[in-house]
Amino acid sequence: MRGDLLGLLHRAAGDDVEYVFGDSVTALRQTGDGVDVSFGHGPDRRFGLVLGADGLHSTVRRLAFGSESRFIRHKDHYFAFADAPAELGEDRWMTMYSLPGRMAGIYRSGNHHQAKAYFIFRSPELPAYDHRDVGQHRRLIGDAFAAETSWRTGELLAAALADPDFYFDALSQVRMDSWSTGRVALAGDAAHCASPASGAGAELALVGAYRLAGELAAAGGDHALAFRRYRQGHRAAVRKKQQIGLNLSLMVPRTRTGRRVRDTLASLPLMRIAAAAERLAVATDSPRSLPDYPAATPAPSRRGDRG
Repeated sequence: MRGDLLGLLHRAAGDDVEYVFGDSVTALRQTGDGVDVSFGHGPDRRFGLVLGADGLHSTVRRLAFGSESRFIRHKDHYFAFADAPAELGEDRWMTMYSLPGRMAGIYRSGNHHQAKAYFIFRSPELPAYDHRDVGQHRRLIGDAFAAETSWRTGELLAAALADPDFYFDALSQVRMDSWSTGRVALAGDAAHCASPASGAGAELALVGAYRLAGELAAAGGDHALAFRRYRQGHRAAVRKKQQIGLNLSLMVPRTRTGRRVRDTLASLPLMRIAAAAERLAVATDSPRSLPDYPAATPAPSRRGDRG
């Protein structure tokens, strides 16, 4: 779960990191030797580099590269995630209920008191959609699923709409030719979101961050070289994970006939063998595909150097 992952990363980072919560970047001004950064609440500060890892709707990307409409590609679906009572899901299973163009489901990890409900519905890009308007998001999910009474859809919908951490967004990808400009670079979803349908968001973010940090350590202060090697080393994995067409067709079939075909294929022994083989390949090959980097030598701490 996301909270568990964040806890691991927070502990691994140790004490030599400054965290600032409840603030956001409002302006970036690059010079030859640094970046002047303005914040919504805190004072202006100067940094040697700015690395934006602020998600699909990245503020850093917008300030440094331009409007997000240039980079975001809508994938004809909208989705939601929210907490749900654990008793609605089977322990250590992900259960999906499909309708033509829609899907409701629940995931229960076995290690948490709550499960996760999720919903997807097919739709072209909505012209009035606002990714910040949670009230609109709840109405969209309600309109898509309120009339459905089969299975546990009603209970999951009620739990999702009552969850204060209810999350909703368009199913989208980020496509960029370059992930850096000057002293600003992007990582994770801000650079190359493959969408939740890829099942690879955390993998790409962590591997990309490892490569970015490693190349910065290896480049001896030449950030332009590091950013270029980071892009070259990580681009192939991003391209592969952004190929999600079959995933969506299996998760959210367009028609009832498509659902029957999907269910038939999923029940074949060959599919289970192929899935097991893929898991084994990922487990054995992924670590070998990443280079070893020299450990970075920490620079002397100065106010404004960390963030």
